[in-house]
Amino acid sequence: MFTKLRDDIECIFERDPAAKSRFEVLTCYPGLHALMMHRVSHALWGLGFHWLARFIAHVSRFFTGIEIHPAAKIGVRVFFDHAMGVVVGETAEIGDGCTIYQGVTLGGTSLYKGVKRHPTIGRDVVIGAGAKVLGGFEVGDGAKIGSNAVVTKPVPAGATAIGNPARIILPSSADQLSTQEQTPEQYDVFGVALSPEHFDQNKPFSAYGVTSADDPVFQTLKELSDLTQAQEKRITDLQASLDELLEKNQH
Repeated sequence: MFTKLRDDIECIFERDPAAKSRFEVLTCYPGLHALMMHRVSHALWGLGFHWLARFIAHVSRFFTGIEIHPAAKIGVRVFFDHAMGVVVGETAEIGDGCTIYQGVTLGGTSLYKGVKRHPTIGRDVVIGAGAKVLGGFEVGDGAKIGSNAVVTKPVPAGATAIGNPARIILPSSADQLSTQEQTPEQYDVFGVALSPEHFDQNKPFSAYGVTSADDPVFQTLKELSDLTQAQEKRITDLQASLDELLEKNQH
């Protein structure tokens, strides 16, 4: 357990430039405290002490603002950054090395007991602030979920999911995949299938979704603005042509 704690402290110290010392990480990071208390509640849950496990999880939620069900499985070197309002459901699984920002929900879409209702997050996944990952599917290793994305279907390893509903941007290596494999995963924010030229595989990823490069709303509004300007130009050209024809007819 102490080995896991040391690894958790090291991963936070490495990833957060605001961390000045390991002692600061140990004493002032609620994401670490929530993880420590979850390890205790998870062990108790496995031993059959369900009420006690839930009570410890409840106390942890009160002090940290992070709600993790005792049955959820969490790997090592997982960093809950800020993490206020994070919710991790009962059957959720989080792989090693993941980074999860505030307001993230790993939730379910069904009410049936005894089934896999919550997502399985692979290794080294980054989930941006406010994202919702809902359902019992897998998010592949190294994937990235953009800020405020709503993901309800599997995300391939190394891919990026942005928007609501989320559309999938495949990694550069996906160029080697067949068109049949790529096309079903590529949709715009309205759920309309897009052709490959709509995607820039080298866009930078921002977990907070504040740049124009990874903000689907900005991209959609920009496309609508460009389309409006093009239509206005066509109307202006058409009006000019009609005026010219009328002048010729009058003469």
